[in-house]
Amino acid sequence: MTETGWPHLRESDFIIRDFRFASGETLPELRQHCLTLGTPGADAVLLIHNTTGSAKTWLEPALAGELFGPGQPLDAARHFIIIPDIIGFGRSSKPSDGLRARFPHYRLHDVAVAQHRLITEGLNIPHLKLVMGLSLGGMLTWLFGEMFPDFMDALVPVASQPGPMSGRNWMQRKINVEAIRNDPEWNNGDYETQPTNWVRVAPLSALFTQNVVRIQERGATREQADAFYRQLVENAKKGDANNRLYQIESLMDYDPSADLETIKARLLAINFADDAINPPELGVLEAGVARIKNARSVVVPASARSQGHQNATNAAIWKGHLAQFLAAL
Repeated sequence: MTETGWPHLRESDFIIRDFRFASGETLPELRQHCLTLGTPGADAVLLIHNTTGSAKTWLEPALAGELFGPGQPLDAARHFIIIPDIIGFGRSSKPSDGLRARFPHYRLHDVAVAQHRLITEGLNIPHLKLVMGLSLGGMLTWLFGEMFPDFMDALVPVASQPGPMSGRNWMQRKINVEAIRNDPEWNNGDYETQPTNWVRVAPLSALFTQNVVRIQERGATREQADAFYRQLVENAKKGDANNRLYQIESLMDYDPSADLETIKARLLAINFADDAINPPELGVLEAGVARIKNARSVVVPASARSQGHQNATNAAIWKGHLAQFLAAL
């Protein structure tokens, strides 16, 4: 066991030479950083992080502590767990490495190709038991099922939709995009110090993604609401403006709806009743899942502990559905 308590935890980089993006742009060396844990040679599982996280998000107690322990759905003694940093995040290649706004304009299809090569070429694993992702990772899970239909036995997209990026989901992201691009300090990406104006609108994303009751609890008075706002601004300041811009724009053309019938793996989609950026009222989830053989969906009801879209990073809320699904494979 490592100091974190997880068996065989390793970090590594896989370098892809002369990687060509769908835009036609190339990168001489694309670095795919990843964590692996568990038993090499056991059933391999790919886990993909969310828009505000990195590979290490999966090691936080609310995820790892609910999923990787003995007898839990992804018991690390029985699985080989692969957790990459998405391009633009963590220690994978990203604009802040030096290219800034001259970094290639990657999209989610590029991310899926790079992660597939990491697994098949870097780790020499030809087949996965499961691909599962949270939010942004959920979108990538849908794409993995379409782009590599024979690559995995099962798919579990969490907090995502099998339809185009649109509505509230895109609008809350577009606000951040416009705030960065119109920040005078951004200077077309060639800033020496982090631009500061755009971070003042960054808290809007929390208003879209968090449960309204939890927000009210955090900001029950004007003073408490101001303090919560200031905390969100300070959190945004810790990031890099170019990285954030590229992260958001990478999913602007996301739309798996045309090819859903190509998915062969068994699929369980998990969404949440109080997720305002993937609102169940639209019916997108059910309509998409109905087109896929061996697929089903569940919308977890709101409760006193619900966090809205952020339920995705609290596995205690949904791991029972995952366990039941995996047991039936």
